[in-house]
Amino acid sequence: MQREPISPEEGFRKFLEGYRDLRGGYKYENRLQEMTARGESTLVVDFSDLYASNMDLASLLLTEPDECLSLFNEAATTKTLIRDREFTDKIGKVNVRFRDLPEIVLLRKIGSKHIGRLIMTNGIIVRASSITSLLTKAVFRCQCGEKNYVLQSGQQLKQPQTCERPDCRRRGPFELIPQESTFVDSQHITIQERPEELPPGQLPRSVSVDIQGDLVDVARPGDRVSVVGVVRTLPRAGRGGLSTTFDLYVEANYVDISGKELEAVVISHEDEERIKELAKDPWLTRNVVSSIAPSIFGHESIKEAIAYLLFGGVPKILPDIQVRGDVNVLLIGDPGTGKSQLLQYTSKTAPRGLFTTGRGSTAAGLTAAVIREPAGSFVLEAGALVLGDNGVCCIDEMDKMRDEDRNAIHPAMEQQVVSVAKGGIVATLNARTSVLAAANPALGRYNPYQTVAQNINLPVTILSRFDLIFVLKDEPNAEADSKMSEHILLLHRGQRSAISAPMDTDFLRKYVSYAKQLRPVMSDEAMARIKEYYLRMRSASKEGGEATAVSITPRQLESLVRLSEARAKVHLRDYVTAEDAEAVISLMRKSLEQVGIDTTTGEIDIDLIMTGKPRSLQERLQKVLTLLTEMERATGLANDEELYERLEQEQGIGRAEAAKLINILLRDGTIYSPRPGHLKKV
Repeated sequence: MQREPISPEEGFRKFLEGYRDLRGGYKYENRLQEMTARGESTLVVDFSDLYASNMDLASLLLTEPDECLSLFNEAATTKTLIRDREFTDKIGKVNVRFRDLPEIVLLRKIGSKHIGRLIMTNGIIVRASSITSLLTKAVFRCQCGEKNYVLQSGQQLKQPQTCERPDCRRRGPFELIPQESTFVDSQHITIQERPEELPPGQLPRSVSVDIQGDLVDVARPGDRVSVVGVVRTLPRAGRGGLSTTFDLYVEANYVDISGKELEAVVISHEDEERIKELAKDPWLTRNVVSSIAPSIFGHESIKEAIAYLLFGGVPKILPDIQVRGDVNVLLIGDPGTGKSQLLQYTSKTAPRGLFTTGRGSTAAGLTAAVIREPAGSFVLEAGALVLGDNGVCCIDEMDKMRDEDRNAIHPAMEQQVVSVAKGGIVATLNARTSVLAAANPALGRYNPYQTVAQNINLPVTILSRFDLIFVLKDEPNAEADSKMSEHILLLHRGQRSAISAPMDTDFLRKYVSYAKQLRPVMSDEAMARIKEYYLRMRSASKEGGEATAVSITPRQLESLVRLSEARAKVHLRDYVTAEDAEAVISLMRKSLEQVGIDTTTGEIDIDLIMTGKPRSLQERLQKVLTLLTEMERATGLANDEELYERLEQEQGIGRAEAAKLINILLRDGTIYSPRPGHLKKV
């Protein structure tokens, strides 16, 4: 005897009552009980559970979601009504939401074949509108006093055709009663393709998502989400009526934030065992460094810095201030030294990485933009630093950016927030991202006889925010050139042995994701070693009781702590050892020796990075200013010939050097020439 097919509502009710989890408990009966206890109106169902219980019903849900979801809501509401009538009357109805559909539809693949079907897609929220109230059931009052109820759908307000009272039947006018009508919260968000899913040379696609009820405001711009919803159509307005062209949007059933803290990288049990085994290797740091961009020859110190940038330090949130844990690195170098390739590799290896170039980036594109919607309201659109929250943002050709665009990066690099105050929107967005930047020397090649600030077109306020700065010089060297040429030729011949690495990119990404969850603390030995180095460098700034070049500041001290924590993460340790401290001190010394050496005195001078001028130059400029002020006090103006003579006699500064110093002061706007041959302090 053939059994009669049961209705979707009955099938779903049986699923709620009978589905058991692995422990034998009634999973959804318990969830309904928890839901009523918490006062919530949403029941979240795993699609795989429904598919395992009733395959036909699950397939019907995918193809006819409108009918099924309505019946499922009724079935769940009936269950809660039996359990708690007062609670059900209060919430109105239960919303059944589904998550983890078996197939993920790529955002750029959403098309006409998906219209009216339930799908799941992934993306990054780039725009979110303000919350509005959507009318779902309107109550109209006729002139006779009768109340008429009209269910609403679509964009236009629907009014009663005639009054429902038999002896009235007026065609209007009707008055809407908002207090008795039913509204739900509504919001429009725009999700865009994830950078790692974007095909080369393609613009990222985006789709609008309508969210209602308890889904409103669960995610913000910059969050990575998985959206389950029904694909709908919206006709475009054409000339003289509606067009035959329709836009697609998704009416969300469920929104899951997949990457709020760290992009979810699936790590299997075998991967975890291999990671723990590798962490025991005493040469682990060398293996990790060798695995970073193995196709690029040399640059071991820079690759080590990039490794620490990927793993990152530990952020400290104190009652009054927040100290960043992310490491920022700047690469300055001659053309053809592999800077861009290192940046591209880092953006692909980081669990969450973004790559952009300075020439094509604006302040709004890097931080956040305020966009006016067609309806007239303003919405916030996230930029690269916000989208890269808890990740790495690689900025190539940073020196080519306009000043006003570059200045927008300042607060993001130190305070790790992006502040926006435009169009009535005042907002602060998180930008907890590590910045790996590259810049070319102003005159094409790096001049070792000039300071780092003179070599590149970057303000010192940005330079001082980088933990490590490295210079890549293209200098002829017979031995190094021979090894590099052999490496490149083997690479082009297709011999993979030339670029063998201990870890491939996919495994390194998993290793980084696993290690980033650790929060190592400083051991007493590591603290003592860093303190000793800091005090020694500070004491070197005083000779004979007279202050000379300052070789290190508290900002570098914080950098040492961040880098040593990152190295401890590489070894999967919960504490920072003296060995970690020694290694990062050595790396910091290499960075300072490249960019912090005063070419006049040969000493490390941190003022080169902090102010753009070495202490020795500042002292000579101060001598010129002191003498000029003294002459100005006597005669009102300083005669430049007399100034040259007195500088040579009293300070021992020759005419050529004095002319250079005066030109620097004129260029900086510290002094000016009111008339030829005379100088005056501003």
